[in-house]
Amino acid sequence: MNRHERTQALAKTALAVMAERQVPPTPENYQLFFAYAAGENPAVSKIIGDMVAGRRPFTPAVLEDLRERFFAAAREDKAVENFGTGVQGAMNAVIETLQAAGRDTVAYGRTLSAASGELGGDQSPDGLRKLVDGLMGATQAMESRTKDLETKLQHSSSEIGELKIKLDSIRKESLTDTLTGIANRKAFDTELANAIEQARANGEPLCLVMCDIDKFKQFNDSWGHQTGDHVLRLVAHCLSENVKGRDTAARYGGEEFAVILRQTTLDSALTLANQIRISVEGKKLVKKSTGDILGTITISGGVALLTAEDVPATLIQRADECLYAAKNAGRNCIISEAAGAKSAAA
Repeated sequence: MNRHERTQALAKTALAVMAERQVPPTPENYQLFFAYAAGENPAVSKIIGDMVAGRRPFTPAVLEDLRERFFAAAREDKAVENFGTGVQGAMNAVIETLQAAGRDTVAYGRTLSAASGELGGDQSPDGLRKLVDGLMGATQAMESRTKDLETKLQHSSSEIGELKIKLDSIRKESLTDTLTGIANRKAFDTELANAIEQARANGEPLCLVMCDIDKFKQFNDSWGHQTGDHVLRLVAHCLSENVKGRDTAARYGGEEFAVILRQTTLDSALTLANQIRISVEGKKLVKKSTGDILGTITISGGVALLTAEDVPATLIQRADECLYAAKNAGRNCIISEAAGAKSAAA
């Protein structure tokens, strides 16, 4: 099988799986399932393969999370490449301008040297007038070229500044969950690693909260994915309202969220997590078209404290274990690892 035939076969496989699992045939989703069919990205292949085998639904939230996790980096790399090309072009223009300015300066210097030599001899009034006119003309031309140089350098500087602003914007977008507007999984991984390093360096406590929307699938099944997306945005808003300054609220994946709490003890983290839970529970899900109240949203959460032996994965695992304990305890509660300390609705 040649390369063209193989590509066609992979495309058919990707589209067939998408049709079977009722995945909308958008270019972004096709990119995901083509990567799955090709097997070139083991992580993509395993996750999608497990979901297909388990016949788990590919909700919009799940698909968006997969795209963010596996293809956001590629978009950022392309943006960085474009930035580098733009900067290189601007720098080449600056170098060419400076080289031209150097040639002009040398020519002007030669004109001055020649005039100096001529001034050493006897000069008639007409000769002196011509010499002065020539010097004035050369000086005016040099001033004009100098102004042109300044203009070109300012333009190049502005162009580089604009490119930098665009790159900063792209980097920020690559670290933001597009649906909810809070930090995405990539940003969470980076922030957690940095927070652990800083906590150890300064001898400060660090806590991690993992929380999950209770019975989220029911919202999607009963009211549609747009309502499910609204629920995700609402929960993210509650996290943002309660998490300030040095702390980080992130969408961990699907309907699961995480909060990194720097300089925070386990008791304080449990209190804050419960504040978030109460804030979410206080929101009523309303259907805009009719004004009907669709229900109350609740979350369950787990809280873990950084230990001397922890790496990010183990801290996440312990917070997740507490989260699962909260689910098993009846949902709508927060459990910390302090002997199963629990904070729940009255």
